[in-house]
Amino acid sequence: MRSTGSAVKAVIRYRRPDPKCWEVVVRAACSPLGSSWDAAKAVAQAGSAVSGHADRLAWALATRLGNVEELAVALAGMGDLRALPALRRIAEDDWVPLHVPWVPHLAALPAAELLPTMRAVLRQDPPKYHASTAALELLALWGPASAPAVPEVLPYLETAYAYDALRVLGRIGPAAAVAADRLADFATGRAPQARRHHPRLAAWAHWRATGDPALALDVCGAAAASGSASHGLPFLADLGPLAAAHADTVRRLMESPGAWTRVAAAHAYWRIAGDAEPAVPVLLAEVDPDWTGNPALPVREAVRRLGEIGAPAAAAAPLLRRILAADERLSHPYEHVRILADEAYVRTLTEAMARIGASADGPVPIPGAVPVPGARRGLVERWRGPRGGRTG
Repeated sequence: MRSTGSAVKAVIRYRRPDPKCWEVVVRAACSPLGSSWDAAKAVAQAGSAVSGHADRLAWALATRLGNVEELAVALAGMGDLRALPALRRIAEDDWVPLHVPWVPHLAALPAAELLPTMRAVLRQDPPKYHASTAALELLALWGPASAPAVPEVLPYLETAYAYDALRVLGRIGPAAAVAADRLADFATGRAPQARRHHPRLAAWAHWRATGDPALALDVCGAAAASGSASHGLPFLADLGPLAAAHADTVRRLMESPGAWTRVAAAHAYWRIAGDAEPAVPVLLAEVDPDWTGNPALPVREAVRRLGEIGAPAAAAAPLLRRILAADERLSHPYEHVRILADEAYVRTLTEAMARIGASADGPVPIPGAVPVPGARRGLVERWRGPRGGRTG
């Protein structure tokens, strides 16, 4: 029988540890005689890896034994509704178990069940930094399902959390159309709270909320043509063929000295032009089989984009397969997020392999998107006009 310490080290270090190691770790995290803090932190990251121990975790959580916060997150990561009472209880105590890396686990729960709790968190006055940041992150992951929370999100546009609020409103989409004018103010710099990193995100959110791409094309296209390309490229990629007028600019940025910009440009060019041939080598060049998980490098992003391209990225398959076969997890992230980071990378690799193998007909067409024959200029000036002169 392994000691708790050695079992914790094994599950943190290896992608496929002996199942008995997880059994030891779960038992230690649930122990009524004094749970192990390290074991609890490992279990909170585990997700489906501890699904066979869900009843033990739920029992410990119901009896409030062990580390309640971590046990609740562990159950949430399996989509187990027995996590909900504890999450609601914790929120009522003015706290949410929301270290931001844990948020994807909470997103596995049905939005309708947990959204009222998140709305209450956002109504806290004054906002609490960690809870508010993570609650907004969770709403962004839920996307359109977060629509009932628009009234709670809007006041955050007036705070230091404006960037997060803009992203949530964009992810919600048409149900956030009530904020169209305020999004336009951020996109054009009219909003008193607008900062240099807001315009592109706000312009994209405006398109997502209203369906009108004009402002996003103008603001994000200008960013791509200036020195702040990497900040506009993801939004041009989302616009797809609607951004056809910017295709040449985007393609030139595939030769940028910055790795993140090259990856973003390759993805955007493929989405805009539907041409994978120049994009795949750029993306593949960034997939380092010895990547340690250092977030300064766009390795996982490159893998994700290759997967989106699908069958035309078949040249990447042998390398991706080799990376997936590795026994050890990413070594760079610190222990309390290492399993999370590695499992996210493994999911990205697995999904990319599935799409590359399953997409024999090439990239899926972007629904509803049509090429724009020419760029529309001067739209920022139009939106900067007097508020009373606006329509819609």
